[in-house]
Amino acid sequence: MEDRRPHVVIVGAGFGGLYAAQSLAKLPVKVIIVDRKNHHTFQPLLYQVAMAVLSPAEIASPIRGIFRSHKNVEVLLGEVVGFDLEKQMVKFKDSEVTISYDYLIVAAGAGHAYFGHPEWAPLAPGLKTIEDALEIRRRVLMAFESAERRAAVGVPAPPLNFVIVGGGPTGVELAGALADIARRVMANDFRFIDPKQARVILVEGGPRVLAAYPPDLSASAEKQLNDLGVEVRTKTVVTGVEDGQVRIGDEVLPSAVTMWAAGVAASPLGKMLSDKTDKAGRVTVANDLTLPGHRNVFVIGDLASYADADGTPVPGVAPAAIQMGKFAAEMIEADIDREPRRTFHYLDKGSLATIGRSKAVGMVGKIHFSGFIAWLAWLFVHVMFLIGFRNRAFVMAEWAVTYFSYQRAARLITDRA
Repeated sequence: MEDRRPHVVIVGAGFGGLYAAQSLAKLPVKVIIVDRKNHHTFQPLLYQVAMAVLSPAEIASPIRGIFRSHKNVEVLLGEVVGFDLEKQMVKFKDSEVTISYDYLIVAAGAGHAYFGHPEWAPLAPGLKTIEDALEIRRRVLMAFESAERRAAVGVPAPPLNFVIVGGGPTGVELAGALADIARRVMANDFRFIDPKQARVILVEGGPRVLAAYPPDLSASAEKQLNDLGVEVRTKTVVTGVEDGQVRIGDEVLPSAVTMWAAGVAASPLGKMLSDKTDKAGRVTVANDLTLPGHRNVFVIGDLASYADADGTPVPGVAPAAIQMGKFAAEMIEADIDREPRRTFHYLDKGSLATIGRSKAVGMVGKIHFSGFIAWLAWLFVHVMFLIGFRNRAFVMAEWAVTYFSYQRAARLITDRA
């Protein structure tokens, strides 16, 4: 029997796609989720996997498991490589596979941008996936082990420097966590090296870290980083990334591990949808988040370029993607009910950025706060957004153990992926 329900294809199971699917699961539609991974990753906590606080399974959930009880939701594992908007088809990397849709929601997210230097990518990994986090964890832990091995046999070792490029939330989180590892977690683990002598250097091209935050919170974040022992270099542009070193103008800075947190580029699927994209590859969308000229194609999350009525661009953050995903589902429901569509408005509920143990900054409206209170707020918000009770329980348990014992259970060195 032919399924006459509207078919909604969702490309990407990040925050936008996931919340769109959860809302659509309650409607008389057939939902097909397509993703290259079989799991949803809670990206705000990826840095804790990279810094050996949490294990991957504690911040990721299988997509099929999330929608097990929703009979109108299907999950397809595969890579989308293009669209036929006229025939309403989605093309897979497997050239023999295509699927049709009545509505399409593209929530493919974003990757790393190396500002025209893709050759830097293998030398300075970014942090967007579980695989990225595990590779960073491996490199960081191996740097300490390599220094210990050399010291044990009397061989001079290069400086134990960790360089993070980019002073946004990810860069600040990585820098603070690395300083915590060196000065507290590993302080007594080695016999021939002193981990506390490791240098953590945060390089930011702009005038301040956390540039999206008000100046007072940026200043507070920099002070808290300094208190942790992080060297913050603002107004500093990286001109080269090489094996074992970073170039800053004429200066060559030795680097045992270099991490990239400086740039974001939208998924290449954006340019397959439209030639109207911004410099980062985000697609310009209409006020109902649809692709102009294609009322049944929604583009949401990091892939969408959209400004509210006051001209303020909607930021590429998880809360915005969640709101966009729910809104796209509501507009499909409005069509089913033959009701008019609305204009999307982003509700900014505030921002939080963690810096290290008991250190963070946050703002809710005009209220700014930092330190321990901001850190507690950050913990609460992130635990509540985790998918599934099991994930919340494990993360809370790991955080409690880490906080009181300074021990990290996930300090495992794994082979390259």
